[in-house]
Amino acid sequence: MKKTEIEERTKELLIPILEQSELELWDVEYVKEGQDMYLRAYIDKKEGVTIDDCVTVSRALDAELDRKDFIKDAYILEVSSPGLTRPLKKTVDFTRSVGKLIEVKLYQPVNGSKEFEAKLLAGDDEEIRVETEQGELTIERSNIAKARLCYVEQEDEQAEE
Repeated sequence: MKKTEIEERTKELLIPILEQSELELWDVEYVKEGQDMYLRAYIDKKEGVTIDDCVTVSRALDAELDRKDFIKDAYILEVSSPGLTRPLKKTVDFTRSVGKLIEVKLYQPVNGSKEFEAKLLAGDDEEIRVETEQGELTIERSNIAKARLCYVEQEDEQAEE
């Protein structure tokens, strides 16, 4: 079975599990690292994912994967949050991150640079629009090698009072 088929079938198993816990699916990846295969599910929710969320989803998904048994090779199952500096891969990742600071690495330079830290203004299937210190830029999605949220230290509102 192909990598993409394994990822898609895993997503299908995950959706009902996540809906029960009011969680959302960020991504699934099936990758080889060293000698091992990893099946990773990244889950999210507005108030943040807890360890208990990961354990609950991992146990439920593991049971479903055992029941369906469509992955013939040995693998390690991991369930986690996509993290504070989560990758932006799909159109939905960009649209839900509008207004946030992102880091973008490009295949080909735009305005003489292949790396930007910028505020994401918009994103769709074809391109993203960002605000940099030099002004607004439009970048084709096909030119994006990597994009992710930047970690921004949040100021404590109570400390300001």
